[in-house]
Amino acid sequence: MTHATARSALILTLLLLPAGALAQSSQPLEDIRAAAERFITARLGDPVDGSVMHVTAGQLDPRSRLAQCAAGLSGSLSPTTRIAMRTLVGVSCAQPRWTLYVPVTVETELPVLVLRRALPRGSAIAAEDVEVRRMRVPGLADTYIRDPSQLADQHLRNATAPGTALAVDLLAADILVKRGQRVTIVSRVGGLEVRAEGEAIADASAAGRVRVLNLNSRRIVEGQVETRDRVVVSL
Repeated sequence: MTHATARSALILTLLLLPAGALAQSSQPLEDIRAAAERFITARLGDPVDGSVMHVTAGQLDPRSRLAQCAAGLSGSLSPTTRIAMRTLVGVSCAQPRWTLYVPVTVETELPVLVLRRALPRGSAIAAEDVEVRRMRVPGLADTYIRDPSQLADQHLRNATAPGTALAVDLLAADILVKRGQRVTIVSRVGGLEVRAEGEAIADASAAGRVRVLNLNSRRIVEGQVETRDRVVVSL
């Protein structure tokens, strides 16, 4: 979320406030920021695997003047919002009624896989290309690669510099089966397997779904990519 977006949300909130919400006795902005941080921290739950969460609310416009809240401050997210590196939290007061939207940043300190050397776009990453390093990184733990086994059948979307923590969105799945490629169709019924020669109609990545032309029956079937030359069809 950009600074301009946060400022627009603030202006809109202030315009919608009832006149009585702006008073000489103002709610301290630090209290509002702290409420946003507490809300996100509680939603994240306890860190796992020795990771440490850092939740920081962004600075608010010092011109904001909101009436002192007679009840406790509460936080909320829109129904479609998922907590991420940057999240907009609504901090509300029930009496008098007002809401201020606060940008909150989440960082995580944890062991992650880091590139030892620069690699070009499209590179596969071998075990010798990475090392485990404890770092404070933007976002949540589940957005980072922590085990070399997660690198299998993956490649870099873009050229990447040494020292980069490997986030999930830096990688793309390899194309294991290419359009026009000959594959073995494996049909499984109970404990039996029936095999036939086929031709892929489209590209597909590992564990992806792909349509295949059975070259014996000339029927088109859909199955899941198991290896670079095997597609499994469940009957």
